[in-house]
Amino acid sequence: MSDSSRREFLTGGLAVGATGLLLPDLAIATETSGDLGSYGDFVANQRPPAQAELAATRLREIAVPAGQAPAANARATEDNILGPYHRANVPFRAKITPPLEPGTVLVIRGRVYGLDTRRPLPGTMLDIWQADARGRYDNDDPQRQPAANLFVNRARLMTDENGYYEYETIHPGAYQIGPNAWRPPHIHYWVRKQGYRDLVTQLYFRGDPHQRDDQFIRQSLIIDLREVRIQHGTYKVGTFDIILAAR
Repeated sequence: MSDSSRREFLTGGLAVGATGLLLPDLAIATETSGDLGSYGDFVANQRPPAQAELAATRLREIAVPAGQAPAANARATEDNILGPYHRANVPFRAKITPPLEPGTVLVIRGRVYGLDTRRPLPGTMLDIWQADARGRYDNDDPQRQPAANLFVNRARLMTDENGYYEYETIHPGAYQIGPNAWRPPHIHYWVRKQGYRDLVTQLYFRGDPHQRDDQFIRQSLIIDLREVRIQHGTYKVGTFDIILAAR
């Protein structure tokens, strides 16, 4: 964009009002370009059998799984330590990590339920944060704190009308907290819903050797991961359902 075009855009493309940016008077609604339709059939008919199967796998994997209400004897999800690396006012986004963050790609999904009703809780806020693949948080160095508007490997998101949530991230690394003490890979959650108790907890991944000696881990918070192979590589998927206790 030339300097003159940039000036025209800034002066004519947007107006600044008392409450922030405003659309210009001549703005029109963004046009639609159709719908998904029979995309799955189209993919299957246009690709060789092996590629079609991979494409079909991908379509199955992005489908929202059916929910299963908690059992009658279910308990609220166990809490876990907050830890020292939480940050407030994190932006809302469904990808926890920056683009092309190194590490094994994970998709974590689940539903939030109320213990009192055993029904999904729409509009529940989840505050998510984690270490990177090396076990480092964006704010774990007191001498090099991130800018106030820079949030790495952390986000907030809301459950949908069916209490469902999903995000993409990478598998966090373990990190050392003492001469002979390590924290196993984990992802932090702070879950909030009006009428229910706040839940601060973590999820862990089955099979990690550091779990044997970790004093903070809770067995109920360990999830299984399964590998999914698609045309461009592999990633892992895990489910972490949450049950909140009423106030």
